Amino acid sequence: MTPFRLLILAGLFYIGWRLIRKSFAKKPPEEVRQVEEPDPEDVLVEDPVCHVLIPKHQALRLRRDGITYYFCSEQCCDQFAGQPEQGEK
Repeated sequence: MTPFRLLILAGLFYIGWRLIRKSFAKKPPEEVRQVEEPDPEDVLVEDPVCHVLIPKHQALRLRRDGITYYFCSEQCCDQFAGQPEQGEK
């Protein structure tokens, strides 16, 4: 055998050994991901005047007749408070 053939056989043996070793190696446990529940304050609410969606925790609130209304700005809140029959659905 020539040295070149021995070098090729050694390379093939090494590649085969790595493939066999890899197939029998223990696999690390898969990462378990938990789905985070959205924060109840982290929802979008609609302004009844201009119909803009805003995060609930950033909205201005007005409570009337047991119902809480959310607004994007003081102008919308004032407009709703001054004309409740137009703002309510």
